[in-house]
Amino acid sequence: MKVLLINGSPHASGNTYEALNEIATTLQAEGIAAEIVHIGIRPISGCIACNSCAQTGRCAMNDPLYTILEAKVKECDALVVGSPVYYAGPNGALCALLDRLFYASGRHLQYKPAASVAVCRRGGASATFDRLNKYFTINNMPIVSSQYWNSVHGAAQGEAREDAEGMQTMRTLARNMAWMLRKIAADSTQPPKAEERISTNFIR
Repeated sequence: MKVLLINGSPHASGNTYEALNEIATTLQAEGIAAEIVHIGIRPISGCIACNSCAQTGRCAMNDPLYTILEAKVKECDALVVGSPVYYAGPNGALCALLDRLFYASGRHLQYKPAASVAVCRRGGASATFDRLNKYFTINNMPIVSSQYWNSVHGAAQGEAREDAEGMQTMRTLARNMAWMLRKIAADSTQPPKAEERISTNFIR
């Protein structure tokens, strides 16, 4: 079993990494493989609503980061997305990537456990946490919880490690994720069969 962790911060070794690394280390101690992928600092295009992925099954922009993550979401058994807090929300580059990844490749993530992590100096963590969880709840993904909302505090690089409660929340999250993965692996039943999709709007 393997968990993919996406570091949505421009800082590869910043506080978001510290939070995700605490999760990854605990998962590995539980016998679960874990890989952290950093989104980097290059500009990331958002979805342009061309809808070509409906025919091809993949995003038309086909940039290297999307290609890497598309392959990894096919292989992983669970997903954790971490982001710093910018203006009480997730990093915009991360959301641009997730919009495309979930729209074009969300079928590879359905019914896989997921969790989000917000890292902030002081405020905005719960709004960031809520925004990231929406990617999962629209895609039939069970959300793994912890002993508190998944937030860690820190401003300067490395300060997240000083947030004892935040780090404990990350470890609890990891152990809960490992427990859920083992339960799913032991269950021989298939996910619920989907009904034919109904899409409505309010134009008469």
